[in-house]
Amino acid sequence: MNPQYMKKYICIFLALISCSTSNTEKKGRTPVLTGLDGKEYFEPERSAAVQARLDSNLNVARKNFEADPSEENYIWLGRREAYLYRYRDAIETFTRGLERYPDSYKLFRHRGHRYISMRKFDKAIADLQMAASLMPRQPLEIEPDGQPNKLNQPLSNTQFNVWYHLGLAHYLKGDFENAEKAYVQCLDVSDNDDLITATADWLYMTYRRLGKKEEAAKVLELIKENMSIVENDSYYLRLQMYKGMIPPDDLLKVSSTNEDVDLALATQGYGVGNWYLCEGDTTRAVEIFKQVTSGKHFAAFGFIAAEADLVRLGQ
Repeated sequence: MNPQYMKKYICIFLALISCSTSNTEKKGRTPVLTGLDGKEYFEPERSAAVQARLDSNLNVARKNFEADPSEENYIWLGRREAYLYRYRDAIETFTRGLERYPDSYKLFRHRGHRYISMRKFDKAIADLQMAASLMPRQPLEIEPDGQPNKLNQPLSNTQFNVWYHLGLAHYLKGDFENAEKAYVQCLDVSDNDDLITATADWLYMTYRRLGKKEEAAKVLELIKENMSIVENDSYYLRLQMYKGMIPPDDLLKVSSTNEDVDLALATQGYGVGNWYLCEGDTTRAVEIFKQVTSGKHFAAFGFIAAEADLVRLGQ
């Protein structure tokens, strides 16, 4: 056979083997979680640099834990596992931590969060209610960031995170009455513009779902021009949309300069879809919810909320 043709056939053969191997590996992967609609989600691909950083952080957390299995080190080991989408491992770590520190409201807070990621809303509610019953009301405890913001300055507190995630778990389950109660509590411990914005957004949407238009309008009075927003730009944009300052569909045109376009679309898009739903345009709402759930950020709260609404709407 002509050497040139032989080389061509070898290349084709190797390509077929590579393709077959790739498909086999894909089929053999374990999904991170199963969505409310039965769809399986897998750990996303990352750049080598990001993967190395996440692996390094996990290794440090594991070494710290092995040297001292303290409450704090249980928390950090679980958080680092969760940042790698190893939610089952993280939940197991938090569970083992609670066996050793049964009154740890912080461990309950973090396990509750990851139950939300896994779409186990009842378990999340149970954990977060326990955290709320155990944690001190004052003083507010700054919670260290596992994924620092652009200022490298933690902005949230433990009390905020407990009430915020509890409200979210109720909201995702469709229990808007209890979501309202949690978010009202959350607003009391929202002590900066970022936290006020995040809480006000979900509380506004909760009031709209309950048909409480006057209460929803009152929440919007908290939102001022030139607020100092570090992390929650998408929530701030949503709230400005609710106030009529920005056309709804403008929020679906995420700037390419955004640090994470897909995540911003999940967050901003859900708010737009919910707004259309509350305005009675279910068709448009479903279109937007489907656009949100076609993205890659399946752990984003907007994504999970869109998924939950589509299931409730029979989509």
